[in-house]
Amino acid sequence: MPATSVPRADSGDQTERAAFPVVGIGASAGGLAAFEAFFSSMPFDTASPMAFVLVQHLAPDHKSILSELIGRYTQMKVFEVEDGMIVRPNCAYIIPPGHDMAFFNGSLQLLEQSTVRGQRLPIDFLFRSLADDQKERSIGIVLSGTASDGTLGVRAIKGEGGMVMVQSPESAEYDGMPRSALATGLVDYELSPQEMPEALIEYVSRALGNASPRDAGPTPGMEKHLKKVLTLLRTEAGHDFSLYKPNSIIRRIERRMAIQQIDSMEYYVKYLQQTPDETNALFKDLLIGVTRFFRDSEAFAALEQTVVPELFEGARNGGAIRVWSPGCSTGEEAYSVAILLQEAMERSGLSLSLQVFATDIDSEAIAVARSGVFPSSVVADISQERLARFFTADSSGSDSSPHSYRINKNIRDILIFSEQNVIKDPPLSRMDLITCRNLLIYLSGDLHRKLIPMFHYSLNPGGMLFLGLSESVGEFTDLFATLDAKAKLYRRNDRPIGGTRRVPSSFLPSMESTRPRLTAERSPQPKAPLRELAEQTLLQHLAPASALVERNGDIVYLHGRTGKYLEPATGDVGTYNILSMAREGLQYELNTALGEAVQTNDTVRRRGLSVKTNEHFAPVNLSICPAAKRPDAPDSKPLYLVVLEDGVMPKDRQPADADHGNSAGSARGSDNDALVVSLRKELQAKDEFLRAANDELETTNADLRSSVEEMQSMNEELQSTN
Repeated sequence: MPATSVPRADSGDQTERAAFPVVGIGASAGGLAAFEAFFSSMPFDTASPMAFVLVQHLAPDHKSILSELIGRYTQMKVFEVEDGMIVRPNCAYIIPPGHDMAFFNGSLQLLEQSTVRGQRLPIDFLFRSLADDQKERSIGIVLSGTASDGTLGVRAIKGEGGMVMVQSPESAEYDGMPRSALATGLVDYELSPQEMPEALIEYVSRALGNASPRDAGPTPGMEKHLKKVLTLLRTEAGHDFSLYKPNSIIRRIERRMAIQQIDSMEYYVKYLQQTPDETNALFKDLLIGVTRFFRDSEAFAALEQTVVPELFEGARNGGAIRVWSPGCSTGEEAYSVAILLQEAMERSGLSLSLQVFATDIDSEAIAVARSGVFPSSVVADISQERLARFFTADSSGSDSSPHSYRINKNIRDILIFSEQNVIKDPPLSRMDLITCRNLLIYLSGDLHRKLIPMFHYSLNPGGMLFLGLSESVGEFTDLFATLDAKAKLYRRNDRPIGGTRRVPSSFLPSMESTRPRLTAERSPQPKAPLRELAEQTLLQHLAPASALVERNGDIVYLHGRTGKYLEPATGDVGTYNILSMAREGLQYELNTALGEAVQTNDTVRRRGLSVKTNEHFAPVNLSICPAAKRPDAPDSKPLYLVVLEDGVMPKDRQPADADHGNSAGSARGSDNDALVVSLRKELQAKDEFLRAANDELETTNADLRSSVEEMQSMNEELQSTN
């Protein structure tokens, strides 16, 4: 390699993001044949300029002959990289032994290899930096090799809209790296090295030859076809992407069009209609998210030092800490939060119930997260101490190095994974912390304005919100106070400035209040006709007190002054039930009469009931009749009108005339006899009521015992299945 031909980043050249695609190619020491096959088939094509950066997974003391080998099979200039070298199109760059290499601002940076964590991952290191720098112009190719180096880099490239090729395992001398990359489900091409160059040139010419700017929106002609694509996605995949940022969706669609060698979106719509597998592939591409353990280490350090200690302040043994991680993808960040909580609980000496609810709309990603098995390359993101405490290595393979790591059971038990669409499904509630990182960046502003208030609703008073570094609560500074602006940590404001915001009912159908209204809501009404005015006056002055109830006694509407017959029950006032509010002397007859009205669907009356109002008993007449169906809701629950009005004391209980002086004593005696008879009847009624209640309780207990036994049986079956 001539020393005079080495361009350096400090020589005054432009070091911005390269305007041409950069192809990172990784293989292990046994991949020389694959490199040879690839470059012997790669034509020198200046019409589709691209640069190639080659990383061979070698021991630090192993001499590389890759430069000499590649130079034999290509007309491109081949360089062994020096620190700070600028990348040019139609050139190949080879990593020198004993170094890691990163792509930064159009140049290659060399770093001394670190073996602190016991495993070198130079391919992942390059791929990740390439994705961060080149975005959709990044291309990763994984060739023959052992273990799983390159797997996390594949996810990073795909997360930024790049393209990935993998050598078919059948053509690879060592298939560990190709199979690990294929297992992600993110690979665009699975080819032999000889077939890769043709597909690569075709993809670059279609996807990147005339690429539009990253922030360019849809043209009028494209918008029509975009709506059709979104309609097919909603029909076939069951998810609506219309509120995602259109430029992000268009870039993913154009990438899929390039892979399928389709030039117009009109033809791509027809291809989607004819090929259900392509709809599924596009759906997966739209869901790809960049995630890894303890991503953005400084932000997670702030979470550990600021938020986690607050969650444990004032906690008592047996309490619970609840966390929600919407858009969790394959679960790395949700597991990271669980590890922080477990460490904090061990330091505190408390015994708490730790629960991390991780949700995503991608069922395949949820399946990966639930398994808790990750490639060995995760060691790049996890400290050696945490790796030893919370992971178990799997070394099954041809060599002794770990091929994967499994999260230990004590951490897996903290997490509950489920499929959920945060955009349209009801949210979780009573959360102490929500970690929603790098989801909002893909969503439109309208969706931001719906999700942030929803997170406010989901959090407990004083709960915390953890967003991605490129995200914020936006205009909702009245709902959240900033804890750490750099780490994007926020605290829920319990009393939002300017009043409480309503969360859109499209997100929270369960938030519509189900509490019965004890009084009619007053709202401005238009001028009523004379007939309606007369009817309202009659109702106010002549109609008796009444209540509209459901069959179980729950009140849905009250009319008139009912305080003489009903009084609020002690305890939880979330539900108002007429049976529990009935005054002494009314409860039993009301219960039996309501049951009779429900069974017969006819009017039931009770006359002359003795009801205790203040310090004395007063006669009350009770009537219960079925209410007419509402014309606007014919399928609604049946309702019953309970009418309560003052009655007349029965003759056998009326006091004697005071003018009959000689018979005053006998009158008082008859009054006492009548009172005793009345009390005996009331006591008998209460006995019957208690007997019926006991019978109902015994029946309920028997049903509960049966249910418990059934649940125990199901639990044993599940344990056996596990």
